[in-house]
Amino acid sequence: MIGKGATLSFSSLIKNYVKLQSRVVQQVKGLASSICHATPGKFLLVQFSMSQVTQIGESISNMINQVNKVINNAVSNQQGR
Repeated sequence: MIGKGATLSFSSLIKNYVKLQSRVVQQVKGLASSICHATPGKFLLVQFSMSQVTQIGESISNMINQVNKVINNAVSNQQGR
């Protein structure tokens, strides 16, 4: 939860998302480079990480879409006056 007076910017959100994506890519590369030492548990952890990144990306996309709708409605209301 964001505390009182705290702000959240799209740029910081996207930057952190890119960092998260990079970490998951490194996990996949690490798993692929030592495939002979991979265990089912490691595969499951990487799969879970990939799923989380996908869900976060979809949430960010949905949030941006909602902001665009609010902006478009505000502009449309101003033009109607």
